[in-house]
Amino acid sequence: MSLQDIETDVLVVGAGPVGLTLAMDLQSRGVKVAIAEIRRYAEPPNVKCNHVSARTMERFRRLGVAHKLRAAGLPEDYPNDVVFRTSVCGTELTRIPIPGRGERYTSKEGPDTWWPTPEPPHRINQLFLEPILLQHTAALPGVTLLNRTQVTAFTQQGDSVVATALDLESGQERRIRARYLVGCDGGSSTVRKAIGAKLEGTPVIQRVQSTYIRAPKLRAMIPGKPAWSYYSVNPRRCGTVFAIDGHETWLVHNHLNPDEPDFDAIDRDWSIRQILGVGDDFQYEIISKEDWVGRRLVADRFRDRNVFIAGDAAHLWVPYAGYGMNAGIADALNLSWLLAARVQGWGEESILDAYEAERQPITMQVSNFAMDHAAKMIKARRAVPANIEAQDAEGQRAREEIGREAYELNVQQFCCAGLNFGYFYRGSPIIADDGEEPPAYTMGGFTPSTVPGCRAPHFWLADGRSLYDAFGAGYTLLRFDAGVDVQALVGAAQSRGMPLTVVDVQGVAAPEGYRHQLVLCRDDQHVAWRGDTVPRDAVELVDLLRGARTQALRMAA
Repeated sequence: MSLQDIETDVLVVGAGPVGLTLAMDLQSRGVKVAIAEIRRYAEPPNVKCNHVSARTMERFRRLGVAHKLRAAGLPEDYPNDVVFRTSVCGTELTRIPIPGRGERYTSKEGPDTWWPTPEPPHRINQLFLEPILLQHTAALPGVTLLNRTQVTAFTQQGDSVVATALDLESGQERRIRARYLVGCDGGSSTVRKAIGAKLEGTPVIQRVQSTYIRAPKLRAMIPGKPAWSYYSVNPRRCGTVFAIDGHETWLVHNHLNPDEPDFDAIDRDWSIRQILGVGDDFQYEIISKEDWVGRRLVADRFRDRNVFIAGDAAHLWVPYAGYGMNAGIADALNLSWLLAARVQGWGEESILDAYEAERQPITMQVSNFAMDHAAKMIKARRAVPANIEAQDAEGQRAREEIGREAYELNVQQFCCAGLNFGYFYRGSPIIADDGEEPPAYTMGGFTPSTVPGCRAPHFWLADGRSLYDAFGAGYTLLRFDAGVDVQALVGAAQSRGMPLTVVDVQGVAAPEGYRHQLVLCRDDQHVAWRGDTVPRDAVELVDLLRGARTQALRMAA
């Protein structure tokens, strides 16, 4: 006996943060979604990601869930600082100040409070993040959530995908027919394997013995102002500790040395005590063991016809800068509006070529940033001076030097403006390249730019709205001179059914980076075209943007 078959527009495999965000975004565009997830509804996730980037929060704002996330996680008045100490309870070496969520919109102190965004980052563990996304998504009309359901196989038939799904409770099967399938099913992705995509790169960069603990007395033992993240730097054991609930739960990362080849090579309890700086009489409870391997692996392709992969299914790397989950969500948001364009009928098949063309190169860049930073951190941990805890002048000098080096190296990781706002898409089939090179960016820095492919620099409109709040579905044309006639472009978009919103920017000076009277932005905030007048052949531009021009060229060939 089989369960009732399901027909939908998009089948998402995996209901982690990436899959849930993809489903939420597709639903906001009127696309029907089914989500297959092997876990039970509201089954607690692992203690993984601790950080939601500004770019991710910008989209959560448009999806109406940002305020829910801001109200969760660490206590409102709990600082999000990153502090380096000889141990968690030891001597402070340096501190990277980051406002807590109660001051996140208003604080002007710290290296990331200047960011040009309506939604600064939010430090929240996946334990709190995922249930909010799940509850929000499950309540949306047009979304079918199938828990305890495993996609065991699928076939592609013309313009659709037919998946076989097993109900893990009853043992019964059902068929799910969808136009598209997206594998958001993690590092061991069955979808990736099914399409023959292979992970390539460096399989092992760093092993981390990670332990989720309950220690109610720890916070009172830590001197000075609390912090979200504590780096323990001493010759015995280097590690990182994250405050999870701000009261009694903590995640302890013990970074294994290269000569410690497996997770059992070093005593877990001893390591935790050395990292925390507590004696044998200190009591704590192990909630779970979360050991992990840092890698730099990227799939050789992200797509096979109507099947796509995103998130950890497509890339795995050392989770520096909090960009594992956030890069996966960026995949989802890039793919979502492209799939919607096809389902809605205004995008041609070739518009989907943009996903791999845009996301795979960026994934390679970000993974290399993370790998480079990981190498520097491994080197720093191996160079901790033996006298760093000495209570004499030499020990003080050693602590000051290590503190300076730690701040300079890590401020770019925890306040990573470049990874948020600097990356750009080149070589995309749906971006009108005008010959200007986008400005280079680093993990920590960037130059705002409207070069096609870059993120449209944010600014506040005269009526107090965020620029991104004014964006419409599909494309948005920013007009900085109301006298410029844009009717030809508006008419061309209408003739092709392509959504186009015109926003007249008046009452505010054009911010840095805006040098043209017209800037055409995509739904995902990246610039697609710019100019001072509408191009002579506006239909040709519209066809490029919706994937029709590249298809026509291939057909002519």
